[in-house]
Parts: sequence; C-alpha cells; structure tokens
Amino acid sequence: MKVAIRLEDQIGVSQKVLTVIASNGWNLVSMEVETGIIYMHLEGVKQTLSQISHALTTINEFLGCDEIDAMPSTLKETHLQALLARIAEPILDIDKTGIVISANESTLKLFGSQKVVGNRLKSLINITQQEYQRKSGCSISVNVNHQSYIADVSPVYNEGDYQGALIMLRETKALGRQLAALQNAKPVEDGIESILSQSTAMSAIKDQASRFAQLDLPVLLRGETGTGKELLARAIHQGSNRSQQPFLAINCATLPEHLLESELFGYQAGAFTGASKGGKPGLLELAEGGTVFLDEIAEMSVYLQAKLLRFLENYQFRRVGGTQELNANVRIISATHQDLERNIVEQQFREDLYYRLNVLSISIPALRERIDDLAILIPHFLELAAKQVNLPVPTITHSGYQELAAYPWPGNIRQLQNSLFRLVALANSNVLTETDIKQVLKEFGQSNAQGANVNQLEVSKVEYRDCENWQAAQNKFEQLLLEQLLPEFPTTRSLAKRLGVSHNKIAMKLRKHDLN
Repeated sequence: MKVAIRLEDQIGVSQKVLTVIASNGWNLVSMEVETGIIYMHLEGVKQTLSQISHALTTINEFLGCDEIDAMPSTLKETHLQALLARIAEPILDIDKTGIVISANESTLKLFGSQKVVGNRLKSLINITQQEYQRKSGCSISVNVNHQSYIADVSPVYNEGDYQGALIMLRETKALGRQLAALQNAKPVEDGIESILSQSTAMSAIKDQASRFAQLDLPVLLRGETGTGKELLARAIHQGSNRSQQPFLAINCATLPEHLLESELFGYQAGAFTGASKGGKPGLLELAEGGTVFLDEIAEMSVYLQAKLLRFLENYQFRRVGGTQELNANVRIISATHQDLERNIVEQQFREDLYYRLNVLSISIPALRERIDDLAILIPHFLELAAKQVNLPVPTITHSGYQELAAYPWPGNIRQLQNSLFRLVALANSNVLTETDIKQVLKEFGQSNAQGANVNQLEVSKVEYRDCENWQAAQNKFEQLLLEQLLPEFPTTRSLAKRLGVSHNKIAMKLRKHDLN
C-alpha cells in the first residue's frame, strides 16, 4: 500500500512516524519527504487505510492519511518518459564517466538492436571525452548509421561539480529546413502561379518552368541582373516533388573561394584555422532531399567548378579536410547574367560543367521586353512600400505611368521596386506625378528625358577644388568611379576584372564607400 501522511511541519515528526511504522511491524519499502507530507510505500500491510490512520493518531502533529496510486518520484519519471517519447529527436543522458543512463524511444529506434542504456557513449557516437565534458555546451557534427547529425551537448553540473551531460541528436536535413525557413521568410506558397506577370513573354516562361518543375534535372536560369532569377528558382522548387524539403541559396560572387567551398561542402573538425571544433555540414548536406540554388555561377573559381562537376557526376562529395565520401540527394538550380559561352571561349568557365548545369535552361526576359507587366508590378510594389512606411497607398498620374513605361530599367524589377519604394517614402502627397518620378530617377543618377538613355556620371568632369587634401580627392574619385561602373559590372569579381585589381580590394572599397 502507498500512502500520503499529512503532518504539521515540526522537528522530529518524521522520526515519530517511523517509530509507529516499526512498532506495528510494517515493512517500509521506500519513503519520500516533502514539507508537511510524508509518502510511504508499505508492504505486507493487511490493515485498512482507516486502521493505519488510527495508529498514527498517537502523533500530535498527525493531520490525516490518504492512499495514493504511485510515489511522487515514480509519477515524475513516468511523466518525463512520456515527454521524452513525444520528442522526435534522439536524446541520451550520460553520467560523468560517459555511461548512458537514460534514452528516449527515438534513440532506441535509431540504434536498433544495439545496446544503448548502460553502454559507453563513445561506442555509440564519435564524440570524445573532452567534448562531452566541456564546461560549456557545444554542437558537434557526428555520423550515426551512415547518416549525418548535429549533436548538441549540454553539460550537467551540481554545485559546480560535473555530473554528466545531455545529448540531443538533430538530423542535418531538419536543420536544412530551419535554415531554408530563415532564408525565405515569405515562401512562394503557390509556386510558379504566384509570380506576378501578365505579359506574353512571361506566360511562356511560367509554362516552361511548370514543366521543368516536374523533371528532377539541373536547371540553368539566365537573365540580366534584377530579373527575378532566384524568385523563379524558388517557384520551380515549390512546384516540384521536393517542395516539402529545404531550398537553400548561395551567391557564388559574395564569398572568397575557400569560404564558398566550406559553405557548399562543409568541413571536418580542424580542417583550417578558425574552423569549428565539431566541424560543420555544408549546404549540400543541409538541403538533403531539396534544392540548392547557385546564384552567379559564372563567378565560381575554376577549382570549385571542377569540384562541383565531380559532385554532379555521382552526387558524392567530401567535406573540406575530410576523407569520407558523403551522398547528397539534391537538385541543383544555377543562375547567371553572364555570357557563359563567351566565358568558355575565354577559359573562365569549364565547358563540361556548362553541359552538366545546362540540362534544362530558361532565359528570363528583361523588364523592358515585357512592359505589359508594369501594370501589375507597379501597384504591387506601391502597396508594399506604403505598408512598410505606414502610409496610404498612393496613386500615379497617367503621365507618371507613361514616364515609368518609357524608362529602359537597366536594373530590371529590382530597380523598379527600389525606385517605387523611394518614391513613396519621399512623396509630398498621395498623388505621384511625372515630375516626382523624374526627380527620383535623377537622384538615382539616371536621367530619363528621352525615355531611352541612361546618363552615367562622368568622372573626368567632377570638380575637386573643394577637397581638403589628396586623400579626400582620392576617396571622391574612387566613389564616383565605382558608382559609374557598378551598374554595368554588378558583381565584385566582374568589377575587379574590369579594373584589373583583386576581388578582395573591390569588396573592401565597396564597403568603404557604402555601395551595394
């Protein structure tokens, strides 16, 4: 029988209860004490609850006695196991010597017939003693049954003494889905049909993309900067049978070669100076079952082109500094605004990689080639801009629409969106006129008097008389030069090649002058 004895909280009251239990010859199996209550598990007791209560009335502090179904510690353990069973991730609890003392159902399923509880952690997971005994928590890349996991290690301390650790295993592909959600706060829920367009040219593109979405083959998207290549790539992913898996994107022009390599393929622990002690999975692992979007693929170095080509041959790769061959079930969608055929002739892009990536190809028309879409894009961007600055949605006069339609938009949809956002933010009224639009385009360094030509800055005619010193004049020259060439060479690598300097120098100068 299990009972809960209620008592006044007095010194020595527990001893009085034990004396009554012993005097009646009752076998005490276990006892748990809380303030004002004692829980007891008694065996061999034939008396009823009322008889036990009567025996305890000899104690002045006795308040009452109730029969219970289970001891508090048993209830806590049951609830804890039920909670752990609901957690999908495998969880292991180890003592300070590295012995597994508890594990949830997901862990037992993961290791199958292999003994878990009572076994040493190092025989189950490739985690060293130094790693699971660290004073601070850490995340370590591990392999279990030839699958990649991230082990989150949380040490357990009691009054400063290490008592063990709690280890949670998270699947790499689950992390990929979380990363994809962070990359794309507003997913393309309706896929290709959600792309705003009404022109004949874009209707044909959307039909083509819908067919390609059902074919699990590499896709190469071509088009000028700002035409929406990433948006179309996301839509293709959303329309495919991989839509429930991660979509991860990376711009090949924004990272140096060694960083781009580690971001794509991951790295092993200690692969290079500054590398995470636990290693790190790359996008190819994180996007397992989904899609990897390689933007500005033409900016990838020849070395990485060769490594990507090898991956596309059998979808196997090695992490940087690793020796184990890993498999990745991903679809590759790449994009570029450059002339790849010309790059191949100039030996800047591998021809064999070109054929691997160009299995399916879509050329996205420039905005000036689908002016009909302005009628649907302009109201959309105006509404977004008004919501962002918390203002009423403005209207545009007929002449204002004509001004926007006549402009060539060298920056395409991205330039249109940015221009309209600035137009709404700086507007003095709720009606946008032709004059307002001309002013904004002029402030961007673009005159549209003829509706066809872009007037770029002429560095040679800039006045330097007001410069304080040589350094100020040089800074002014650098900024104007970069502002002039950046629209024509929108990536750091292409601009560096145009000016005959290193990629890192251009990136440093762009940051210095706050130019994107």
